[in-house]
Amino acid sequence: MQLRFKKLHPEAKIPYYATSGSAGMDVCTVEPIAIGWGQVVVVNTGLAVEIPEGYELQVRPRSGSAMRRGLTVVNSPGTIDEDFRGPIKVILTVVRSPEELALDGMEHPLHLDAGERIAQLVLKKVERLPIVEVTELSETERGEGGLGSTGR
Repeated sequence: MQLRFKKLHPEAKIPYYATSGSAGMDVCTVEPIAIGWGQVVVVNTGLAVEIPEGYELQVRPRSGSAMRRGLTVVNSPGTIDEDFRGPIKVILTVVRSPEELALDGMEHPLHLDAGERIAQLVLKKVERLPIVEVTELSETERGEGGLGSTGR
């Protein structure tokens, strides 16, 4: 089984595992970009992928970039389905304020260079079960208790 990437842009970098124990592979932007605080941008990786049947690729933030720069994936984790063959794009935002960035010596807007790591991709097995409409669901101790209901 293989995870096959196709370069759609000559400067695109094939994703890679930073260490032998990494669960996620780093993916890079193919073009320079500036992201302002709270702004949502779609960043091109210049890649397409062929994912094996029964799997998905999850797009997740990189923890170091999230901690230091406030760079995060908006729809985290994003999903790339096995049948998608279009360009891989990552939806990013900056959640650290301009003041917070300045305190750590970073400029606002946040500038990303072409070739810079922007997110990580994690291959996950997908289970598909038959979908059935019912009129009743089984009872549980929690029942219909929602947000925060288990902390009481």
